Amino acid sequence: MSDTTLPSAADRPWSARYAAGQPRHLDPAYPDALSMFRSAVSRNPDGDALRYFDGRLTWAELDALSDALAVGLLDVGLTAGDRVALYLQNVPQFVIGLVGTWKAGGIAVPVNPMNRARELDLLLRDSGATVLLCLESLYTGVAREVLPGTEVRTVLTTSEREYQTRDDPRAFPGGRPAGVAGTTDLRELLGTHRGSVPPPVSLAPGDTAFLTYTSGTTGPPKGAMNTHGNVVFTSGVYATWCGLGPDDVVLGVAPLFHITGLIAHVTLAQYLAAPLVLFHRFEPALAVDVIREHRPTFTVGAITVFIALSNAPNADRAAFASLRTICSGGAPIPPSAVTAFHDVSGQWIHNVYGLTETTSPSHCTPIGVRGPVDPASGALSVGVPVPDTVVRILDDDGREVPTGEVGEICTSGPQVVPGYWNKPEESAAALRSDPAHPGELHTGDVGYTDAEGWFYLVDRKKDQINAGGYKVWPREVEDVLHEHEAVREAAVVGVPDDYRGETVKAFVSLRPGSAVTPEELIAFARERMAAYKYPRQVEILDEVPKTATGKVLRRELRDRS
Repeated sequence: MSDTTLPSAADRPWSARYAAGQPRHLDPAYPDALSMFRSAVSRNPDGDALRYFDGRLTWAELDALSDALAVGLLDVGLTAGDRVALYLQNVPQFVIGLVGTWKAGGIAVPVNPMNRARELDLLLRDSGATVLLCLESLYTGVAREVLPGTEVRTVLTTSEREYQTRDDPRAFPGGRPAGVAGTTDLRELLGTHRGSVPPPVSLAPGDTAFLTYTSGTTGPPKGAMNTHGNVVFTSGVYATWCGLGPDDVVLGVAPLFHITGLIAHVTLAQYLAAPLVLFHRFEPALAVDVIREHRPTFTVGAITVFIALSNAPNADRAAFASLRTICSGGAPIPPSAVTAFHDVSGQWIHNVYGLTETTSPSHCTPIGVRGPVDPASGALSVGVPVPDTVVRILDDDGREVPTGEVGEICTSGPQVVPGYWNKPEESAAALRSDPAHPGELHTGDVGYTDAEGWFYLVDRKKDQINAGGYKVWPREVEDVLHEHEAVREAAVVGVPDDYRGETVKAFVSLRPGSAVTPEELIAFARERMAAYKYPRQVEILDEVPKTATGKVLRRELRDRS
């Protein structure tokens, strides 16, 4: 929201927020995600479903294209429950592939387009995908060498240049790759089956809609089985909580392979029967131009996206004027970053929190309210539980901790997945058998609540630093470093130390045109933190290594220390 008088949490206690219309419960509007899509087609057949640079696809056109794909998938032998891997950037073919897979009775497997051979091989083998839909460039550059050892028997290739005519060099560097022998061109397959309609398919709320692989920041990726019921519920959460409708326009800044992009972009647009704006992959200045052109009203992205947008050379308040609601999740948010983005854009960022295993949001900051900042830790609240969701803070023995005390965030509700694909032991470890809280997810995230019911994320349990017996949470140190005017991004890890066993090291990147020395940053933090917390080492990088969704790769930082 762009209202500069946006009230703080203290101005509107939690009871008043409920009275103002925040729902306690949310009835699923559709039995499955495909029914949700079909409803969008029937409600708005001639309206834009997808906008891709200067290209448009209406809901009726998207319906026909996904019908043709479903028929083509059935023609090559896809059966109910088979997996279709989508190895694509943020392009229309991703949505065509997702819906076409559902129409054929299959399960979609979104794959990070940044994955290289080893990572792609792991996901294809683990999922048992029999069909791969990928960009030509990703096939020739990565997939071709991987496929012989997998169960993939059909490869469909496509180009990021389809469905638009304008080749912006920022989005499409280089030429179109040549040589895709041994694959089927997606456009040709769709043309072959154009006008055909697949037989009816029966999908239940408990059926898996897609396997969404965890980022692997703390271990090998696992395929979360996000069900159709999970998808419908969380799509409805965004629509209801954020007050969205068919007149809104969704901006796709999050990668579609990730749970945020899947829910807050693709299936939310289907829930609303509203347009989804895509632009291949994120580049800040390009994104600002796309916002100016298409005038989106809503988006969700990692805080790194909004930091990058606020530093884009063409960013100003006029560019962001159409946006009414902005949410951010996927990575901790420094309060200073929210203020900095507002200074440039005039827009407030509303914090949300969720995981792959919660099919996106389990917590949201009520729209129209600034989330509180805990005065003791400086942490920005991740919001409050969304409808029908129970969240407890538990100690290591599974007991609930008092208000204000730190423990593991444990979540149960309609958005929680039933488990991980072919991993019963990992599923049992994450989803404990508590008769009073069946299917409760132990997130591995550490946090606490305040007296008003606001939740605060501290860090991952595995990221805690033990410095000479003192416990240090990286998030707190990062938030302090973000307060320095020269710091663009900060990431903190524990590194071996002969005296303390482990000590605090910070990695930072700087704002364009800024300069600061490691010694100056150490002194800055020392003035603001307890002696055991401030970083003893600081290393300045061009970029802090992150996943495609903005999560810091702490393992990579530890390995280089």
